[in-house]
Amino acid sequence: MALAAEEKNKLISQYRRHDSDAGSPQVQVALLTERIGQLTEHLRIHKHDYASRRGLLMMVGRRNRLTRYLARTDRKAYQELIKQLGLRK
Repeated sequence: MALAAEEKNKLISQYRRHDSDAGSPQVQVALLTERIGQLTEHLRIHKHDYASRRGLLMMVGRRNRLTRYLARTDRKAYQELIKQLGLRK
């Protein structure tokens, strides 16, 4: 279920703030959004996979906390990020 290395590197290079950035909130939210999308598709097929559903809920909560932090600290970056990712906030 983890992201492939090339997908992860592509997302990191797209959302990073500078050349050596791999852990900024923007990058973390983008990676979580991709994983959430993949896990959602998995759960559409496997409706009774409750362990994965719990993991999905935990990822959604983590993404929510990161987006709230970003909204508090850098409003412009937050608005750009949710527009790029298509999040409904």
